Amino acid sequence: MTHIEKLIRLCRSSATRSIIAASCGFILVLLAVVVHGNQTMSPLAGRVGEFRASGPATSVEGAVNDVSLSAFPIIRATTRSYLGAENERLTVTLIEARTEPAAYALLTALAEEARRTEPLTGSDAVGTWSYVGSNRAIFFKGGTVVLIESRSPITPEKLIDLARELAEPLDRGEGDIPSLVRHLPEWETAQNRAVFAVTLEGLQAAVGHRPALNAVSFAGGAEAVTAPYGAARLVIVEHTTPQFAAENDRRITGHLQDLKDAGQPLPSLYRRIGNYSVFVFDAPDEAFARRLADSISYEQVVRWLGHNPHAWERLERAYSRMTAGIVVSTLKATGVALLFCLGIGAIVGGFVFSRRRTRAARFRNYTDAGDMIRLNIDEMTAQKDPSRLLGSAKSSR
Repeated sequence: MTHIEKLIRLCRSSATRSIIAASCGFILVLLAVVVHGNQTMSPLAGRVGEFRASGPATSVEGAVNDVSLSAFPIIRATTRSYLGAENERLTVTLIEARTEPAAYALLTALAEEARRTEPLTGSDAVGTWSYVGSNRAIFFKGGTVVLIESRSPITPEKLIDLARELAEPLDRGEGDIPSLVRHLPEWETAQNRAVFAVTLEGLQAAVGHRPALNAVSFAGGAEAVTAPYGAARLVIVEHTTPQFAAENDRRITGHLQDLKDAGQPLPSLYRRIGNYSVFVFDAPDEAFARRLADSISYEQVVRWLGHNPHAWERLERAYSRMTAGIVVSTLKATGVALLFCLGIGAIVGGFVFSRRRTRAARFRNYTDAGDMIRLNIDEMTAQKDPSRLLGSAKSSR
């Protein structure tokens, strides 16, 4: 009997088929777990919660809801349509920004545009910060902004559940809003109507293109926030160093004088407060503008020009975070490798076990030698080639 015939007979046995089927099922389950894990890491996956994609993901260029993407440093923007279990139709747009402040700036710009048609409620219920309305939800987490817009009636619970499903796999980042927002007067309530900006184009779009702001430079990583206070609008631009702040102050002061000489509209108040350039527009009177500016408190940030005495502590924290990430990744990889090895071992072990069982079934008499060479001392096993047996003790003499 050839080896191929033996293999065919072995595969026909019920025990072998059961073991192979079980092993294949185990491998399929393992692959399904790995594939599902990879899908959950993709925010715009084919299925998110009870919503399934109704079309492929496409890139977005130009603008999102009349908000120009060129005003924000972004990497890419992608959109995809989804269909709910009760035929709810909605669109999800995911925008990846280069920095977390840029993501928050884009979030506030989208919320400002959406407030023109419906009221929004701001909270930290989804992601780092979110705005939720009757038929849309906007949130940011880390450097990612997600906009969910419903094209059919949908309950707020389903909208928030979907937003949480989309936020789950995203990187948390720092997990906080920019600190400049907290320097607004009454910032807890002003945050819901504030707009953050990291470029002059974004700031001008938020305040209505004020000529007085054309002299502001965002060089060095400056950030700005604006919010309405009644009929007035407050703008705070934070510069990263006193040198940038002084340079901008000189430029702004000269620009305001030029606007005054040309009869152009001026802000109700301009003042430098520490590294802040503060503007108040459309104030009802000068006293109101002054009170609004006086309520701004500048908090100094210490920047070490030489050796930072706390550098070792920061390195230790960074090393601890990196080590924890490596440990978690190693455990995950080890678990997947262990499951894979167990699956392969089950297949190979089952094959060898079935092969030996099939061979042993051909012998009628019990033997503990298995497939090994043995002496026929008990003379109970028939031999096809007697010449290979050892002779008796008498003949050997």
